[in-house]
Amino acid sequence: MTAHPRIEGPTELNVLGEALQPCSDDPLTGFFRTGYCAAGPENAAVHLICIAVTAEFLHYSRSVGNDLSTPRPEFGFAGLVPGNRWCLVAARWLQAHEAGMAPRVYLRATNRKALGLVPMDVLRSYALDLN
Repeated sequence: MTAHPRIEGPTELNVLGEALQPCSDDPLTGFFRTGYCAAGPENAAVHLICIAVTAEFLHYSRSVGNDLSTPRPEFGFAGLVPGNRWCLVAARWLQAHEAGMAPRVYLRATNRKALGLVPMDVLRSYALDLN
């Protein structure tokens, strides 16, 4: 495991209206590789939904052309395995939802900007971090 410098979290909000929580630092996720599903300056990033990776989701994702399990060392990407947490592109999550294959989500680490594409009641039905 490679140690990464801890980067302060963004001032962005999660879908609950709270400060965005980190999604994962092992593997280091997010478009900016800060561990957060941050949209960043000018909302440039769309990797907004923090998911719980499953084997079923990885298989589905590969079948639709988004291979997240194969290592890509040239990009510093070891490949995802079941049990990882990962910031997924909101449109990819919605695509999986519409196919009945969406992974569960961590709302506290899911960026509020995802609500522009995915309704809160839909995200809440997949939540892992609410009582």
